[in-house]
Amino acid sequence: MPAPLSRERIVHAAIQLADADGLDAVSLRKVAAVLDVGPMRLYRYIATKEELLDLMVDTVHTEIRPVGDSWREVLRSLAETTRQATHRHEWLADLIGGRPQLGPNALAAGEAVLAGMDGIDLETVVPAVSAVNAYVIGAVRREITERRAERLSGMDIKQWQATFGPYLQRTFATGRFPALATVVRDGPHLEADQTFRIGLDLLLDGIEARISDRHATEGPDRHRA
Repeated sequence: MPAPLSRERIVHAAIQLADADGLDAVSLRKVAAVLDVGPMRLYRYIATKEELLDLMVDTVHTEIRPVGDSWREVLRSLAETTRQATHRHEWLADLIGGRPQLGPNALAAGEAVLAGMDGIDLETVVPAVSAVNAYVIGAVRREITERRAERLSGMDIKQWQATFGPYLQRTFATGRFPALATVVRDGPHLEADQTFRIGLDLLLDGIEARISDRHATEGPDRHRA
């Protein structure tokens, strides 16, 4: 008897393949093999690989659930849960920030963010959310790229420093890059978690300053109204 199929089973099988071996491992043919069915049966549920990828991304959005009692907590939750989901599903770094995500789970995440920023003018909300999303996408893509490079090279950070440290010392000794030399020598050497959270704090501080400025300038108008 043919195995019972559903769109959900197909998507979860594709996510398992991508989690194990990356997006290159995902095709309707390979998903069909995992489910032990003929590839043509999948076309009753999913028309193209692009549709499958969109469904995979939307399914992972169930893991991105921004919560909090203030706009700052909500935006921090958005950033951190997105990062956590990408670390669990490295392939998400290759798709996030691409085509607009219009699936129900992605829309629910967006709704939670905007509801958490209720009361703030839209001229601030829209660029603020866009800035946080852009920061997270850039940060997680860098982290995943570094993780992949480490696996490919077989070198951890200490081994990398031992390999390239002498070259940097010779280069900095020329005096051509004094600012870079100072940062490498005296700057903080932060773990990825610290780098992400400090950068996010800097961004949220800027958003908070913008909100405060707009409240200060718009307050008198409200009173006159």
